[in-house]
Amino acid sequence: MIPVAILCGGKGTRMRESGETVPKPLVEIGGRPILWHVLRIYAAHGFTRFLLLCGYRGEMIAQFADAAELPGGLEVECLDTGLDTPTGGRVAAAADRLAGGTFALTYADGVADVDLSAALDFHRDHGGAATVTLVRPRSQWGIATLEGTDRVSGFVEKPHMQQWVNGGFIFCEPRVLERLSAGSVLEREPLERLAADGELRGWKHSGFWDCMDTYKDAVVLNDLWAAGSPPWRTWEAELATPGPN
Repeated sequence: MIPVAILCGGKGTRMRESGETVPKPLVEIGGRPILWHVLRIYAAHGFTRFLLLCGYRGEMIAQFADAAELPGGLEVECLDTGLDTPTGGRVAAAADRLAGGTFALTYADGVADVDLSAALDFHRDHGGAATVTLVRPRSQWGIATLEGTDRVSGFVEKPHMQQWVNGGFIFCEPRVLERLSAGSVLEREPLERLAADGELRGWKHSGFWDCMDTYKDAVVLNDLWAAGSPPWRTWEAELATPGPN
């Protein structure tokens, strides 16, 4: 069974009051920690083995893992990877648990209606060392449209960006671990070197995606949940089919 490593070590310094009292993965969306939502997204696609890479207030995340209401059959393990360890270093600290084959890797603060089964198939087909899910988030601002050099002809309210960005939901082969060290920042040298070596592919997700980076983001996600049909809630029939191997 493919393990899913979830980066849970951040302090949530941009989360204002929420980040000051609980670790970022435990900030609640719809009355449940956002980490719960991430676990449910993966469980909906048959993933059952999870490794939480903890740091700041890791004991609180461990308490959550022990008491969380999750579908039966899920195995959730917490690993203390250090208080100030960067993202790549946290994954490196779990190398002995991830070196047995393909593994999934993601962040504890991003939700999407991503088709993880299709992403995994794409990863296996191309044969590279890693696949990162690419998304086009909405701009934080309304965009002015211009005619000529200075005539404003209108505005587009928070359009989708034209560029693709790292949305998490990553799949890796064990050889990725060779690129990591205790001081690695995953998003910098490791991924950049994989890209330079032709070992990194991007799987494009055009559906819903959002990241809870700030307190304002948490408000937006809570509003979507309260509206009754949050786009990332894909788990109505979780574990109905055999999970990925």
